[in-house]
Amino acid sequence: MKFSEIVNKLDDIATDNSLTANQDQDPEIVGLAAIDIATSGTLSYVEGAKFASIMGKTGASALILPQDKTLQIKAQERGIAWIVTPDPKLLFAKAIRLFYQPYRPTPEIHPTAVIHSTAKIGSDIYIGPHVVIQQGVEIGNGAIVHPNVVIYPDAKIGDRTTLHANCTIHERTQIGADCVIHSGAVIGAEGFGFVPTRTGWFKVEQSGYTVIEDNVEIGCNSAVDRPAVGETRIGRSTIIDNLVQIGHGSKIGFGCAIAGQAGMAGGVKIGNRAILAGQVGVANQAKIGDGATVSAQTGILSDVAPGEIVSGTPAIPHKIYLKASAIYSRLPDMYQSLKKLQRQLGQK
Repeated sequence: MKFSEIVNKLDDIATDNSLTANQDQDPEIVGLAAIDIATSGTLSYVEGAKFASIMGKTGASALILPQDKTLQIKAQERGIAWIVTPDPKLLFAKAIRLFYQPYRPTPEIHPTAVIHSTAKIGSDIYIGPHVVIQQGVEIGNGAIVHPNVVIYPDAKIGDRTTLHANCTIHERTQIGADCVIHSGAVIGAEGFGFVPTRTGWFKVEQSGYTVIEDNVEIGCNSAVDRPAVGETRIGRSTIIDNLVQIGHGSKIGFGCAIAGQAGMAGGVKIGNRAILAGQVGVANQAKIGDGATVSAQTGILSDVAPGEIVSGTPAIPHKIYLKASAIYSRLPDMYQSLKKLQRQLGQK
């Protein structure tokens, strides 16, 4: 595909009407690559001036650049075609779609699928080998159910939602439209509810519901549990990475991002557009406000205010955490200095 053709296609799908390009060169583009490994015939991108040194060595034939005149001149000096946008990474993501589309099977129902007679199946749907769909299930139009998926009774799956191989959708689960549930994920399984007694643990039946709103993506081997009563709810356009645990009765707002190995206990409430990095742990009933950011391996034991950035265990404001981290490595020397001072003062 010629670079000029790529520019025209990206200009058609850009939303900010602010693309400009230098098309003095019009190389043939056969693929995309990261800037440090790009070779002739590939398109790459640069996010900012810190990558200027790599631009002097890259083999890319074309670059997506930020609004930085210096970088544009540098590309031009090297004979590299370029296109400028306020958000190079986003435009690069859109460019990938010009060269790659995820596998989408042709609509059909495989003869080995087991579908209960009471299930309601939409049009233009794909149901793969060895899928099990139990009584009362509803699946919307254009949905894709890959091999070995199991859908428990009365679950509802929205239009154009994709269930990847070997995921499991339990009863009392409602999944909206345009969602993606990746392989091995378990949605709506019983929450961890037990009451201690003198003779052991009494199991609390989990009679609540799990609701996944529209345009949610849930990664491989993640779990979203249903509660004893009420509902567990994941807000629209939230993205959840692999190996994430969402406890029973938790409520997550819209547009959140939760990275791998994060875990939420029961009853957690997370506001809109919050970000939880990898291996974050959130204690029972804790609340995280709108727009808050929780850095990797942070332990949330109490509420986090809207817009706050926190780190550490227990969580503290990120700026304080950075100062404490800088001091931490000096603690042995500080301890020795303290002991020396105590001896000088005649203290034990």
